[in-house]
Amino acid sequence: MRLQHPFADDDRAIEGLPIRLVIALVVGVASLGIMMNMLSGFGGLSATEVDVDADPVTIDADTDTTVTLTVLGDDGQVVEDATVIVMGGSARLDGTLQGETNEDGEVGITLDPELAHGQRTGTLEVDVVPPTDSNYVDDQGNNEIVVVDN
Repeated sequence: MRLQHPFADDDRAIEGLPIRLVIALVVGVASLGIMMNMLSGFGGLSATEVDVDADPVTIDADTDTTVTLTVLGDDGQVVEDATVIVMGGSARLDGTLQGETNEDGEVGITLDPELAHGQRTGTLEVDVVPPTDSNYVDDQGNNEIVVVDN
């Protein structure tokens, strides 16, 4: 007498297998898509640092001077719609000044810096807020504007 396995005649096990595979595949692809989107959202490898070039770099104290500030990425491209902020460093300004770059990556800001009594030179700090819809970042320090007493 030959023993027969109790499930030998049961065909139901195969019925649920294809749908389970399809569900597992769909859930897996959706999870992979979400993870890839999260990883690309960090922008760690694709972020481009920005810096500011000032013209002129050196200005006189107690004199109104319009400085053209150009925002450039480290890839050499100009950055449009970036907000440039100029504030006092070792030289003083009456408040904080700001402007937005045009299509050439430039903004003109009129500065009237002051130096402390007996101070011969000072600096103004420049900060950049890159456009939010770009891969530009401003993590490192920017070039400063030098103020001299003539």
